[in-house]
Amino acid sequence: MPEFHPSQTEAIEHNKGPMMVLAGPGSGKTTVITHRVKYLIEHYGVDPSRILVITFTRAAAREMKERFEKLMEAASDVAVGKGAAADSAQTEKDAAAGPTRSGYAAARVSFGTFHSVFFTILKYAYRYQASNIVREEQRTGFLREMVEKLDLEIEDEKEFISLVLGEISFVKSEMLDLNHYYSQNCSEEIFKKLYQGYEERMRRANLLDFDDMLVMCHQLFTERKDILEAWRQKFQYILVDEFQDINKVQYEIVRMLAKPEDNLFIVGDDDQSVYRFRGSKPEIMLGFPKDYPEAKTVLLGVNYRSSMEIVETASRLIRNNRKRFDKKLEAARGHGKPVMTCASRDPQAETIRIVEEIRDYVRAGYRLEDIAILYRTNLNPRLMVEKLMEYNIPFTMKDALPNLYEHWISGNVLAYINAAGGDLGRGNILQIINRPNRYISRDALEETKVSWNAVKSFYQDKGWMVERIEQLEYDLLMLKNMPPAAAVNYIRKAVGYDDYIKEYARFRRLKPEELLEILDQLQESAAGFKTVEAWFDHMEEYKKKLREQAQAQQDKAEGVSLMTMHGSKGLEFSIVYILDANEGITPHRKAVLDADLEEERRMFYVAMTRAKERLHVCYALERYGKKQDVSRFVEEYQNKARPAGR
Repeated sequence: MPEFHPSQTEAIEHNKGPMMVLAGPGSGKTTVITHRVKYLIEHYGVDPSRILVITFTRAAAREMKERFEKLMEAASDVAVGKGAAADSAQTEKDAAAGPTRSGYAAARVSFGTFHSVFFTILKYAYRYQASNIVREEQRTGFLREMVEKLDLEIEDEKEFISLVLGEISFVKSEMLDLNHYYSQNCSEEIFKKLYQGYEERMRRANLLDFDDMLVMCHQLFTERKDILEAWRQKFQYILVDEFQDINKVQYEIVRMLAKPEDNLFIVGDDDQSVYRFRGSKPEIMLGFPKDYPEAKTVLLGVNYRSSMEIVETASRLIRNNRKRFDKKLEAARGHGKPVMTCASRDPQAETIRIVEEIRDYVRAGYRLEDIAILYRTNLNPRLMVEKLMEYNIPFTMKDALPNLYEHWISGNVLAYINAAGGDLGRGNILQIINRPNRYISRDALEETKVSWNAVKSFYQDKGWMVERIEQLEYDLLMLKNMPPAAAVNYIRKAVGYDDYIKEYARFRRLKPEELLEILDQLQESAAGFKTVEAWFDHMEEYKKKLREQAQAQQDKAEGVSLMTMHGSKGLEFSIVYILDANEGITPHRKAVLDADLEEERRMFYVAMTRAKERLHVCYALERYGKKQDVSRFVEEYQNKARPAGR
């Protein structure tokens, strides 16, 4: 058996009953899980087919299974080597006993996601097939039908549908009463109709979504004790990876399955729970010792990934969370370089500094693939991407970067500028005519090319409407020869587009700052160009580069890794940059409740602990011409007191 830390050995050699393994970042949790399964089979004689290992993604389940199979193959090779030197009859006898039949054992252990395991259970009970699982485009289509049926005027329909689908998932996974759910994206009445319409379409098509699998499995086990008992006999040892990400219904089902022996082995880190928006609850892990008073707890407190400076700095930050297990972490790598906290004048200066430092790292012998740039949301890295393109530094992105210039808000602003430049096509004018609302009917725009005289003629008996149209004509005339940044500012302030956005945010139950930031970014981009033509050329070039980037992503291109803090979970890099460590960005302005702030802090902690050797935390002193506050998280890991009222 390889040499393990005593805490790892204790977890690996655990036999019966519940155990909670608190696995700090880089502490070797996958190693512990795979070796424990091997130990159960080889030392406690557990039938491999009675072991279930659950994780959250197919990729993680596949990796876990592959690592376990390699482990068993290595054990088999050792056994064969020993056997060659021993009496052949004794070797045959040992082989017949079973423990060395490693390939056979590996194939019989069940590795899967919650959804794959629970769907298997439903498949046996109800004869469901893979064709009964709804595709994502079908879910989107069902909800789009409901949006059209209810005649909802949603500007950002794609994003709205995605958010509502997330809420539907949350309601199901938490087993909430729909009548008592307060939607974050629309009125309760509209959400209820969208939810019920979606469910009705799903049932009519005999389809299941992932949350249905969980809810139906819970109902099945509740109502059919005979079926529950059969699966209890099947899975007598249950191991759950990334337990901090579990939701209510998943936990309830796992608890049912584990009874009465409660051979439940959970591995996770409450400090890395960052999926509350999906229904994950760190409170479940925190409550595990109460649910299982007899459970043993082991802390994997040695970080084999990061330097001592990174581990200690990240620990100072996370200790500011109140709802957590107290842990003392050590760094196996020893001392390294101090964590660098870098203030820049503005985001432009921040990106230039990072790009130049990346070039220095490459000259010092690091590969681009050793470097990651992490950010809070996909809105943050636009300037960074443009600067990497400018310096011709290759990069990869885990998620597709949304194109700022294709956002519906940008589309409205650009439609104003195009109209001022002479584009009076009906499609272009429809984008601006009632943004802000001028109460002009679509019927007044009959021709393919709009004539303002014809529109005024349509309202000839309504003087106040004619005045509104004339004001719009005047605004377009004023915009005609303005440089890009001045034009964007005029549309926002003089035309009143900012006010329109604030009104729309109220309707959508959004914080107006979220939408106004799109306008700030657009104005920031425009400021770099003297003419509209040059700015539009830049947009086309940027769009082309993003397409090339998306293609390169498919071709497994190499370069600096750019990803959100969420997307970085589970990964590691020699050098990590955290972008925009400013209040309102991280923690995000949406985070107002204590639980939200603690989740934001956990997210920052996850980002910090991706770094092995060098960690740079960057923030700007000014953004969009306004003074910016450094993130409270920076002050916390630096052990600085925060000023009152912040």
